[in-house]
Amino acid sequence: MNPQAYQAQLSAKIERVQSQFAEFNPPTLEVYESPVSNFRQRAEFRIWHTEDDLFYAMFERNDSGNKSVARVDEFPIASRAINELMPILLDHLKADPLLSERLFEVHFLNTLYGQMLVTLIYHKKLGESWQALANDLADKLNIKLIGRSRGQKIVLSDDFVVEKMTVSIKGQDEDFYYQQIEGGFSQPNAYVCRHMLNFACDVADKISQNDQRDLLELYCGNGNFTLPLSKYFNRVLATELAKSSVNSAKWAVDHNDIQNIAIARLSAEEFSQAHNGEREFRRLAESDIDIKSYDFNTVFVDPPRAGIDDETLKILANFENIIYISCNPDTLFDNLQMLYHTHEIKRFALFDQFPYTHHIESGVWLVKR
Repeated sequence: MNPQAYQAQLSAKIERVQSQFAEFNPPTLEVYESPVSNFRQRAEFRIWHTEDDLFYAMFERNDSGNKSVARVDEFPIASRAINELMPILLDHLKADPLLSERLFEVHFLNTLYGQMLVTLIYHKKLGESWQALANDLADKLNIKLIGRSRGQKIVLSDDFVVEKMTVSIKGQDEDFYYQQIEGGFSQPNAYVCRHMLNFACDVADKISQNDQRDLLELYCGNGNFTLPLSKYFNRVLATELAKSSVNSAKWAVDHNDIQNIAIARLSAEEFSQAHNGEREFRRLAESDIDIKSYDFNTVFVDPPRAGIDDETLKILANFENIIYISCNPDTLFDNLQMLYHTHEIKRFALFDQFPYTHHIESGVWLVKR
């Protein structure tokens, strides 16, 4: 990490994206920067034991591919709260052999809302004595704590933290609350996530001014985009396959008291089958969801790195508006090869979710030709 080099690295990403997507004649690229430090809300470390010490560690590879241990006393890309907690937690772990013995990894999950979840992972069975000490530690440090070992997960209070995101909705700031599960997916850079939410909502605002109908969302995760986007559509059908994410999305809908969102546990491929009438899904009937009753004009997608499968792309091609958030420019490029036949790019954005890496997050608004 070198904050002085941040702008140069960002410029290289901009140049790469502009060059790669030039054939689609996109509009001027909108660029959303990250803070240069303390932007990451998650961190995971190995715990390295020596004869008389233990410390946080990561691994570095040399040009030959061999790994070496790198001691980590501070982690500037992580949030200030994580950096402040790291040495304090380590001192407590060192002070008691029952807490430090065979400790293998430590994971931190923090939110802008101020909650912290720490997972301690061991190569030993955790008993009642460990649980009593861990409870005391969680109380002293005012954190949520989970203990893990093979076949064992001990949750002392909650296995999640709550995040709050403030998003501009029709010119007014509005707060949305989310549940982020230990081990589940969440946007690691909360500051850039806010840019992404505001970008998506600004696009939705433009769409709804002309034609406010229904929204389909695929890969909805914990409802990160679902909640604020629901303010611009009559109804929202959001799909997600992972059970833990579905439960978190339903928690968010209930906690934020939003009435026009339905969550369906379906993969994108399964939605395609249900939409085409190829299969009937009991999960839809049990949730009282009738896909045919929706009047969709917009689809929002935030797929995994592998992008969107061909059958789902065929369905997307029928929508008047596609809002596509991508964590992989290469699969976005491949998907646009098909979508560009039916849609043109109305807006194009780069979100620097992962500074000091080659990873690029993009946003595209596609409008049917």
